Amino acid sequence: MVDTAQGKLRGTNTGGVAIFKGVRYGAPTGGANRFRPPQPVEPWAGIRDALAYSEVSPQVPGDRRHDYADLIMFDLQPSGPGEDCLSLNLWTPTLDATAKKPVIVVLHGGGFYGGSGNSTGMDGEQMARFADSVVIAVTHRLGAFGFLHLAEFAGEDFATSGTVGMQDIVAALRWVRENVAQFGGDPDRVLVFGQSGGGAKTSTLMAMPGARGLFHRAGVMSGSALKMMPAEMARANARRLLDALEIGPGDVRRLQQVPWQTLLETQATLEAADRARGEAPRSFAPVVDGITLPRHPFFPDAPDVSRDVPMIISSALDERAYRMPANAMTQEQLLGFARRRAGDRAQEVVAMYREADPDAKPFLLAARMDSDRSFFKAAFTQAELKARQGGAPVWKYLWTWPSPAWGGRYGAVHGIDVAPSLHNIRSALNGPNAGSLAMADRIASAWDSFAEKGDPNNPRLPDWPAYTSDRRATLILDTDTRVEDDPRAEFRTLWEEVGGSEAESE
Repeated sequence: MVDTAQGKLRGTNTGGVAIFKGVRYGAPTGGANRFRPPQPVEPWAGIRDALAYSEVSPQVPGDRRHDYADLIMFDLQPSGPGEDCLSLNLWTPTLDATAKKPVIVVLHGGGFYGGSGNSTGMDGEQMARFADSVVIAVTHRLGAFGFLHLAEFAGEDFATSGTVGMQDIVAALRWVRENVAQFGGDPDRVLVFGQSGGGAKTSTLMAMPGARGLFHRAGVMSGSALKMMPAEMARANARRLLDALEIGPGDVRRLQQVPWQTLLETQATLEAADRARGEAPRSFAPVVDGITLPRHPFFPDAPDVSRDVPMIISSALDERAYRMPANAMTQEQLLGFARRRAGDRAQEVVAMYREADPDAKPFLLAARMDSDRSFFKAAFTQAELKARQGGAPVWKYLWTWPSPAWGGRYGAVHGIDVAPSLHNIRSALNGPNAGSLAMADRIASAWDSFAEKGDPNNPRLPDWPAYTSDRRATLILDTDTRVEDDPRAEFRTLWEEVGGSEAESE
């Protein structure tokens, strides 16, 4: 039993870890609260159970036809969808209000369109035990529910509707500031980190004045978001959704009354139409609204509002392996793949990648090309900008240990470091084996140490210098975990010359 600022909560205890699920940090977001900043939870009398997960934000289900569906299934989550989704799940090794344990807040992946803090990959029990820390996973609004930009259509009440999903996370961090001491945590030692979409959210928090002082360390894993959605693009997306619903731009009150199922179905239909035309879906994301998000997260430089927040930034070697259409690619198909990305330098590109890894399958080399020109490039840029700022230090790692799943075909795939970062080894990508446990010990110890003292160095790792633009020291997480200066520099230089894509975050 814990007495919070809003009322008493009852959780469970298992193996020495107290667990509180579905803790509301904000009021339901339906009706008059839809598209508006998160509203406070009304205090309650008596005891409220925190024994079950809350609803998750409405989201489009995954498509089982894709080869990677077994790896990323955001719709397979405890609890169903709905608009009472502003909640967090908390795991703690102690309920001593004087304990002052480090606090680890994990933001889920899924871009800005899927996932939740209820996902099995966000379970914090093992990390709370391993790191002797309070672990918290956050659920917030997604898609149109969290990022529909109505500023030009609906007046002052909706001036920041394009960032309410991020405002939800800020509200969760305010709840942490106000209540975490009662759960044994230290409100002055809060780490926020996440992988893919969770990293993009962390990147965005770094540029939000409203989040300043609510977290003290930040981690971005395979989700270095340099820019967010410009207002003009967000306005066009909103107009398209309104037209599809046959709702006039000024009739936002009617939009708030549309059943959430109808709103989600319309969003899904528009995205499907984009795919049918061979276009990338025009999805929703945080909007640079000039108010809650006054600038891009890391463009043209690192945000000054978070200059005193140390960071860890990372990527994995084979991020894109889960999106390759098949693993039966021929050498000729690999050359065609390279030609579409590097033009008349395709032969040179293929030769470089083949020389670096003569035994790799063509499909994996193709994945590595796209990984280098997107995730690796973005992580490099973000680390460079943070280091050049001259504020708090930044550390960088590259995960190269390959997943043993599916006969190892996916390599060091996107998401491989999610479970071990919370010291979980029972995921589809890792599995309960000696190699997975060793890697979990290493990466979880880095986050543990970082949360505790703002520096990831600890006895389980080799000496890991902070990243600087002159040396570019990078921890290589593999069976032979080591530090290398400026790894894969030749590939980075290649794609800087050829041109590459911005990172996409799941």
